[in-house]
Amino acid sequence: MSFALGLTGSIGMGKSTTAQMFVDEGCALWDADAAVHRLYAPGGAAVEPMRAAFPEAIEDGAVSRAALKRIISQDPAALKTIEAIVHPLVAQDRAAFRANAKADIIVFDIPLLFETGGDAAMDAVACVTVPPEVQKERVMARGTMTEEQFEQIRAKQMPNAGKCARADFVIETDTLDHARQQVQDIVRQIRAGLADA
Repeated sequence: MSFALGLTGSIGMGKSTTAQMFVDEGCALWDADAAVHRLYAPGGAAVEPMRAAFPEAIEDGAVSRAALKRIISQDPAALKTIEAIVHPLVAQDRAAFRANAKADIIVFDIPLLFETGGDAAMDAVACVTVPPEVQKERVMARGTMTEEQFEQIRAKQMPNAGKCARADFVIETDTLDHARQQVQDIVRQIRAGLADA
């Protein structure tokens, strides 16, 4: 049985880069955002149920994230319906990946892991972290959102200190070398535990 490691962290904390470091150590990676992209793509499992609920959200045979944002901004209650369609499909995708993965450690990259209660399905959780000013600098440097949008996203996420307190492992992503060293330590610890089991 593979070891399920949840990987979480707030926006701009270096989660995607850290996830790739686990792959470099021979872990399998399931990415929640990538799963949603698959579900929303033409032929994806979310397209028809979404078409039934929100026909205007379908563009070129795919679910349009921009259209969903417009729908939610006009009717905040729509978010509940969207989540009711998408969350079970994401859970199925995750379960199928877990059943078929050949690696001894599977890393589940899930931004809202604690917020959605997904940590209950994990054997352990790792949380990436940097100080708030570094987080903000990184997100602003991407040039993809305003400061106001960043603050809105941060407000929806569980405070970083709370995530770190609940995690089994905390990875400081201040430098790439430091982050990689911590990832290697975590993988070593998990593999040692698996060998003893």
